[in-house]
Amino acid sequence: WPNTYVFTKAIGEILLRHSKENLSVVIIRPTVITSTYKEPFPGWVQGFRTIDSVIAAYCKGKLTCLLVDPMSVFDMVPVDMVVNSITVAMVANANKSSSIIYHVGSSLRNPINFLNIHSFIFRYFTKNPWIDKDGKPVKVGKGTIFKTMATFRMYMQ
Repeated sequence: WPNTYVFTKAIGEILLRHSKENLSVVIIRPTVITSTYKEPFPGWVQGFRTIDSVIAAYCKGKLTCLLVDPMSVFDMVPVDMVVNSITVAMVANANKSSSIIYHVGSSLRNPINFLNIHSFIFRYFTKNPWIDKDGKPVKVGKGTIFKTMATFRMYMQ
């Protein structure tokens, strides 16, 4: 396991499988969860986690560079779609004494690369800037994308 987050998820799944007896176990493994698509309203988010914290840092002018392959596909799924997936999975597996794992994501049918995400976010925060604590709009820049660790290290030095 690469980190404690992945490790604790794995331990939880193992514990469920060993102690389930005749209960139906449904495990949902969503990809990166983002703000809502529709419900309770588009863009709703409670707290900043995963990609939302990166977007918040960018819109506040705090994130000016990123180490990422701009052509890599980034798999995100809105939280309301994750909730809908959980509901459907529970209904589909009710009264079954089996275990099943569902992977919930978007990249198979609706792939988006980081370059497009970056472009969408730049356009959005250019039209709708973050207002800082002094009431002034924050002007975002395009930022610098580093494709390799070597170029990032040179930049940092």
